[in-house]
Amino acid sequence: MSGREHGHDPALPHSAQAAAPGPHATDDLEVVPGFERENLQGWIPQLASEADVRAVIEKAFDYRGDVTITRTNGSDVTGYLFDRRIGPTLADSVVRLMLANGKGNDSDNDRPAIPYSEIASIAFTGRDTAAGKSYEAWVKKYWEKRTQGEKNISLLPEALE
Repeated sequence: MSGREHGHDPALPHSAQAAAPGPHATDDLEVVPGFERENLQGWIPQLASEADVRAVIEKAFDYRGDVTITRTNGSDVTGYLFDRRIGPTLADSVVRLMLANGKGNDSDNDRPAIPYSEIASIAFTGRDTAAGKSYEAWVKKYWEKRTQGEKNISLLPEALE
């Protein structure tokens, strides 16, 4: 890297060049703290208003497990909520799911689109596959194995059932 990208401006005399930032201790740098995820597994929230429906769908979209949507006609659909399209009204807004018992192809039957206005309830029924699998949890397991004297430590992911 040279020139202006490196902080050198040819219009300035050599002695007036921008000073390179000094070394900083890692602790002095701004670091965004991590956050705890809510444990939503098993939660069946009340959908009393349009705001409730929109808020719960956002939580379901961030959830890493299956949800069960009960439609206003009484039918249930269980799957992973992978997409939501937000419109000005509930009738114009849609969620899409990958069905839990789907065949794995891309047919529309395996990825139904459900308007927000047809959702009577949402239950967080599936296991959150990423719960407790933060980097910090991995490092903790690594150091536990290392303090027990293990060599060539490799932590493998759990089977997905």
